[in-house]
Amino acid sequence: MMEIGQTVKVCRLRDRISAEVIDRIKKNPKGTVKGYKMVDGSGVGVVVQFEGGFSTWFFEDEVERV
Repeated sequence: MMEIGQTVKVCRLRDRISAEVIDRIKKNPKGTVKGYKMVDGSGVGVVVQFEGGFSTWFFEDEVERV
């Protein structure tokens, strides 16, 4: 599991986020884990904050440790 405060890089994007956010992430895919999110009955996602202050959540298989 990723730890809060850890730097991660987005390595995969699913289609649930907007094109604008995808463009911002492609320019700089590194961010900091700020928290966790329950994504379904058995999964946990991570909330990642990026440069510029915006944040979104990802499934754990979408990010990797830097």
